[in-house]
Amino acid sequence: MLARGLFSSAFTIANSLLKKCIIIRMEILDGRLKFFLYLMTLTVLILIGGLYFCQIYQGDKYIRLAHNNRLRMIRSSAPRGEIFDRNGVPLAVNDTTFCIMGYPLDLNTTAKLERLSKILKRHGIPMTVADLEKTIKQQRLAPYRVMRIVPNLTMTQMAEIVADYEFPRELFPLNVWRRTYPAGNVAANILGYVGEISERELESRSEEGYIGGDLIGKSGIERSYENILRGSPGQQSLEVDARGRKVRIIDESPAVKGEDLHLTLDMGAQKLAVELLKDYKGALLALDIKTGAVLAIASSPVYDNNPLTWGVSGREWKEIITNPDRPMLDRAIAGVYPPASTFKAFMSIAALEENMINSSTMFACRGGLRLGSHTFKCWKHSGHGSLNVVGALQHSCDVFYYQVGLRSGIERLIKWGRKFRLGEPTGIDLPGEAGGNIAGPDWKYRRFKTNWVNGDTVNYSIGQGYVLMTPIQIARVYAAIANGGKLVTPHLNQKGYKPPEDIGLDQSKLAIVQKGLDYVVSRGTGSRAGRFGIKVAGKTGTAQNSHGDDHALFAGYAPADDPKYVAVAVVEAGKHGSSVAAPLVGELLAHLLSH
Repeated sequence: MLARGLFSSAFTIANSLLKKCIIIRMEILDGRLKFFLYLMTLTVLILIGGLYFCQIYQGDKYIRLAHNNRLRMIRSSAPRGEIFDRNGVPLAVNDTTFCIMGYPLDLNTTAKLERLSKILKRHGIPMTVADLEKTIKQQRLAPYRVMRIVPNLTMTQMAEIVADYEFPRELFPLNVWRRTYPAGNVAANILGYVGEISERELESRSEEGYIGGDLIGKSGIERSYENILRGSPGQQSLEVDARGRKVRIIDESPAVKGEDLHLTLDMGAQKLAVELLKDYKGALLALDIKTGAVLAIASSPVYDNNPLTWGVSGREWKEIITNPDRPMLDRAIAGVYPPASTFKAFMSIAALEENMINSSTMFACRGGLRLGSHTFKCWKHSGHGSLNVVGALQHSCDVFYYQVGLRSGIERLIKWGRKFRLGEPTGIDLPGEAGGNIAGPDWKYRRFKTNWVNGDTVNYSIGQGYVLMTPIQIARVYAAIANGGKLVTPHLNQKGYKPPEDIGLDQSKLAIVQKGLDYVVSRGTGSRAGRFGIKVAGKTGTAQNSHGDDHALFAGYAPADDPKYVAVAVVEAGKHGSSVAAPLVGELLAHLLSH
């Protein structure tokens, strides 16, 4: 009985423990099931939320993206405005050429570029993979915007390449405009050239709508009037299939040609000026004395701007810019020279206006002027004797002007230099104009930390020493002498006229200087300028040159009694203004008056 009782109790206890274990196990299983249930519910909710966000909330956006996968944007360059001279002679025109176009997405592997490079080389176009990668990098803005892969192909080249059995069908030809300059080197310094926009230019002009591969004015008129000449590019939106092949045009806006530009330049006079300078280094230019219109502006040596527009190699470009003759320097506006004796006309005006001299003032020239321990010599070592201002201009007496300068003082001369706008650009509508140097005590102290001395004034008085001018500045001074004291603004654009600035010269005193300039040619040092059937007034100059022979200068206007045009010649290492520069000016002025 006892054993049965114990067994019964043990069984009851074991059964109770088993029930408790089962209950605990069920509770654990229920917790796990609940956890997984919650997890599944959360996952479903996230999926539903994602579907809602993509399909409903952001549905329009993703529809647009899917639609854009079928779109290609083709940007077509606008024909640039063409440039003509005053008589309608074409100076810059557009020729049709071809480019191979493509999309970044279609050229995204080295293998594809290697294949394209191989095809191009087979047809005589030596573009390496590196060249293609550089081209793509410069232009890549969006994966679906077309870019220029190979530029400047002729129709024959384009036809051969496209007919190649390996030519990628994702690429396609597009006709574009190429700039051509019929005048070539005759007007290269004026027109400049266009070239592919650089990375630096893209950064500085990022808000003006340029993209990589666009052409932009690099120098000359092309650069000055880029905003007028460039026009507005066109654009096509194309639908393409999975292989990038055109299906249909969705939208299209045509390119708008740039505005044509008509210059004041006379190509007949310009061609003559270039021809006259062909054996020299220097500049020869002519202006209308009343308006400042530029009729000719030649710089020698010359260069041809056509190859620069079409594209030159790095080696060819280096040869151009390292050429010691510097053919790309426009000496007419950026060459700075001592004005030499052409400056004596300005000196005469300044001294007369300041009443330091008059028409009767006489100075004696015995071949030199002693100043301290140094003697400043006249070009005529035997001396000119006693001269007034008309005679001093006629014979270009240095000693007369040494004394004029010392009597006037440098401050008065600087004052009149500012009235004539010396030491600053004339404002001609060409980039790169130099301002020259009016010099003076303040300038010398800033530059050399030394004071101005009388010897500096003596040199200054004959256009030597620290004073420097460009040929275009000399021309403006002589235009003011010829037109009664009005400073014109030289310009090439026919719409670029600006009213002259009247600097208030006393006409009776100006007439004294005009008489002296008349005598220079009719009976003095500039007689060779008057051998072309017209009456010229002007002044010779021979400027010291520390690098070799003296520079030759002549500035003059014609007809002397009723002036219409002014011309200036500067011939580097020409030795004598009277024999070299004067005939150039005389012949150019005669051409302008006879045509």
